[in-house]
Amino acid sequence: MADEYETVIGLECHVELSTDTKMFCGCRNVFGAPPNSNVCPVCLGLPGSLPVPNEMAIESIVRIGLALGSTIAPDSLFHRKNYFYPDMPKDYQISQYDLPVCVGGRLEIEVDGERRTIGVTRVHMEEDTGKTTHVGAGGRIGRAEYALVDYNRAGVPLVECVSEPDLRSAEEARAYFSELRATLEALDVSDVWMEEGSLRCDANISTRRAGETELGTKVEIKNLNSVRSLERALRYEEERQRTALERGEPLVQETRHFDEETGSTHTLRSKEEAFDYRYFPEPDLPPLEPDRAWVKGLEAELPELPAARRDRYVADLGLRPEQARILAGSPPTAAFFEATVALGADPASAANWITQDLAGLVNTARIELDAARVTPRHVADLVALVADQTISATGAKQVLEEAFETGDTAGAIVERRGLRQVVDPAALEAWVDEAIAENPGPVEQFRGGKEGALNAVLGQVMKKSRGSANPKAVRELLLQRLSGS
Repeated sequence: MADEYETVIGLECHVELSTDTKMFCGCRNVFGAPPNSNVCPVCLGLPGSLPVPNEMAIESIVRIGLALGSTIAPDSLFHRKNYFYPDMPKDYQISQYDLPVCVGGRLEIEVDGERRTIGVTRVHMEEDTGKTTHVGAGGRIGRAEYALVDYNRAGVPLVECVSEPDLRSAEEARAYFSELRATLEALDVSDVWMEEGSLRCDANISTRRAGETELGTKVEIKNLNSVRSLERALRYEEERQRTALERGEPLVQETRHFDEETGSTHTLRSKEEAFDYRYFPEPDLPPLEPDRAWVKGLEAELPELPAARRDRYVADLGLRPEQARILAGSPPTAAFFEATVALGADPASAANWITQDLAGLVNTARIELDAARVTPRHVADLVALVADQTISATGAKQVLEEAFETGDTAGAIVERRGLRQVVDPAALEAWVDEAIAENPGPVEQFRGGKEGALNAVLGQVMKKSRGSANPKAVRELLLQRLSGS
């Protein structure tokens, strides 16, 4: 059945901007403040209040559009999107309709080594809603005892990035969402903390028979707040739709909710159309007409974006594509890596330490890399100490773990823990001769052709040296002694 159908996916990604104040008023834009403490007549929609656009928010959306290759509209317009929810204090949302700030664009993704360009329909500006908390079993409205509304989020600047229906699988949707998140983080327009709601996603998915050009019945899955949830929801919905079509059951255009516990989607409501919202131009806000020279200046100041950084790491530094993806995907990680290389570390070795051992320590501690005690100097020193055989790779791991806990220098930890490798030929020869004399069984096995037996003798040498002997030098010396050369 899989080859008979084609999945078509488009994503609507909502990005809360990291401005100091809200979109149309001077209330603070911060997460975690006491409920209803950052509100005023404007964001509460009280009579007589007037909105004033946030200049930094407008600059941020223009930078997003430029990074995505969008056309920055010479004039755009705010509209009122009318609908009633308890967390919408004005009973309408200031948004954009047919004249968004950014038109068109693209984002390149890579899945299984293949690159695809995904079209961007538009990037428009709006304000966020408040937050309703349903109190009761499960936290859902159907089983709630009562609801609490916090308007702190109402009016926070929100950018919506709408893709074309160019995605063909849950894997591609995941790649697109991850690439967009990395791009937004590189632009420093949002903290993109999904656990705090700074980045959310609605997914539109339909299914059609392979070879057809007309789109199938579209279903929207609302408020997906993690990359994993996005992929799980789309996988479930893809299978549900294909099974329904196979059985001849009709699909209906609707909005569905993804249940994290069951991994399934269920109906929320029939899908609204644009006319249901009764859009009309916001009478209290004039059109936006960005100065062309100002836009050109912002374009010239754009940072290096993740895709370009990945390509540079592979082409110029010789990194593996997967390493480049991890390092380039986060500005703090990229900055850490580049600072390590600037200190003289071999790029490939530095990448290995940062993406493997250090990443493991950071993940276990549940902190961000830039909050860790380990610095680029630590990693650069480790790379150098291993390269000149001052310490072994095993010893280097011990140094990194202690540096992560204490912040002490690599050199100090090496001396304190006695991790410096012994390379003195006289000392190594004495240990090797003793190990050969005390282990005749493995020695005879090696001489009889069982090459793996050498490791047993090598282990005894390392035990005698308390781990301080250089394993490579010991192996060479053992081969010389046991081969008779």
